Amino acid sequence: MQFQTEVNQLLQLMIHSLYSNKEIFLRELISNASDALDKLNFLSVSDDAYKNLKFEPKIEIKLDKDAKTLSISDNGIGMNEKDMIENLGTIAKSGTKSFLENLSGDIKKDSQLIGQFGVGFYSAFMVADKIEVLSKKALDEKAYLWSSDASGYEIKEDKKEEQGTVVILHLKDEEFLNSYRIESIVEKYSNHIQFPIFMEKEEYIAPEGDEKEGKNELKISQINKANALWRMQKSSLKAEDYERFYEQNFHDSNKPLLHIHTKSEGKLEYNSLFFIPSKAPFDLFRVDYQSGLKLYVKRVFISDDDKELLPTYLRFVRGIIDVEDLPLNVSREILQENQILKAVKESSVKKILSELEKLKEKDKDKYLEFFKLFGKVLKEGLYGFGENKDKLLKLMLYKTTKAENLRSLEEYKNDIQKEQKEIFYITGNNENLLKTSPLLEEYKQKDVEVLLLADEIDSLIMPMLNEFEGLKFTAINQVENKNELSDEEKQNFAPLLAQFKELLKDEVEDVRLTSRLSDSPSCIVYDKNKPDFAMQQLLKQMGQEQEVKPILELNPKHSIFTKLKENQSFTPDIATLVLNMAKLSEGMGIDNPAQFNQILGKIITKALA
Repeated sequence: MQFQTEVNQLLQLMIHSLYSNKEIFLRELISNASDALDKLNFLSVSDDAYKNLKFEPKIEIKLDKDAKTLSISDNGIGMNEKDMIENLGTIAKSGTKSFLENLSGDIKKDSQLIGQFGVGFYSAFMVADKIEVLSKKALDEKAYLWSSDASGYEIKEDKKEEQGTVVILHLKDEEFLNSYRIESIVEKYSNHIQFPIFMEKEEYIAPEGDEKEGKNELKISQINKANALWRMQKSSLKAEDYERFYEQNFHDSNKPLLHIHTKSEGKLEYNSLFFIPSKAPFDLFRVDYQSGLKLYVKRVFISDDDKELLPTYLRFVRGIIDVEDLPLNVSREILQENQILKAVKESSVKKILSELEKLKEKDKDKYLEFFKLFGKVLKEGLYGFGENKDKLLKLMLYKTTKAENLRSLEEYKNDIQKEQKEIFYITGNNENLLKTSPLLEEYKQKDVEVLLLADEIDSLIMPMLNEFEGLKFTAINQVENKNELSDEEKQNFAPLLAQFKELLKDEVEDVRLTSRLSDSPSCIVYDKNKPDFAMQQLLKQMGQEQEVKPILELNPKHSIFTKLKENQSFTPDIATLVLNMAKLSEGMGIDNPAQFNQILGKIITKALA
């Protein structure tokens, strides 16, 4: 018989090594065998005709180095002649036309399409120049042998005692005749399918009695675990089971901080098992970080490098997502567009954030440990217009002017004064400088708590946050100028202020008086519509340099200025000093250190005279 035209096109592509990832043929054939066992399992409990059929579901792999063959057999539903023609001779129902249309010429990308369009069986022609399929359908008397060298195929009657299917591959080379190679592929892709996979392999037998040396013997052994912990009932599992699974599958000897085990049924069917590590991954802040999630479809491993399964601000999460209603293989494009996976992602994010909130409420110390590890990463989720901002804000912890320990926004809100309608914060790159900033003076006097935000990302995300539970976020270095001075004080200070403005016109946007300071002579602030110094530094790192002149505010009640009015010969030097003092207090650099040192030396000499 001749193959359908599209099948011929497909086989030619595979035979001529379009695909580099040849090992996936075994995953596809084992998945087909698992499906056949599933079907017979279902019929044995749902159809009276099959209820007396006794069988122990299993898959067997046999290697024959002399004959250069690899066989995969199952005792599942099996096929008759009609099934063979429909399933192996044509691909009318499998979407091969779509498969061919989706080919891009990118070897790695195209190899991921196998299975997505139901062409998994044909991937075996990547490694075999001839394939034989011996099958007997359950309850039938006859068995049939399908064989093909990819030019066409034939079907004839044959003999087989038990129902099921044997796929015999006549291999092109010896790469897949190595039992260790086959076992590693099974472990990678098919370790957790629910049926046992057996293979004859060499095992070391320890010496017995008077024997001096052990020996290697061929023994049939199960080479897969045949269970998936994430699909087991939570009530049947202990903390040690999760910890052992985490260590074995994610190669981390440290116990996880938290595990989140979910089974979703109904319209959206999937199982997930997530872990929060107790140590930060080494590549946490690298653009090319390795995803910690593994995607399975019906227990069959698909990928461990899909960053689309969770948002980047949850990239520290390790775990498994096992979806029911997806094709066996999912390309990166499908990951981004598939509605089922989008829904799974949304549901998973909500579940993880919800469990983190529970941890924060029930075990503050453990949550604190988590936040110190991953708080900076979690903050990334506040950037932009994501739908989980409110949930993320509840998870945030901050250093403040009122406590040594990190505090939540709920704690801040619970302690505010009755008339307060804002959450005040200050951003910068150095926590110690923030604690001593002159801008805090009036807030300390009024006993108003201020958030101290020293993470680089804070400067980027805080302007994008409007409020938290009715309280508006307000940067204290961008608040309106508080000038509660009398008209007389302003008038008396006007000449000196005019001199400062002229002397510093190239370095600052404006010089003005303020009543926000008590101990410091000056401070730096910014127009609320322009980036402050911390934000400018961040933009510079991102290649978007934007230099904005600061506004210098002066404390007219400070002794420096009251004495300066009596001796104005030092005005140029004092103007430079108080500007640089304000800059230093905010962690900014000085444009001309030599000039600063010279002026400082002159002032000190004068003071000691």
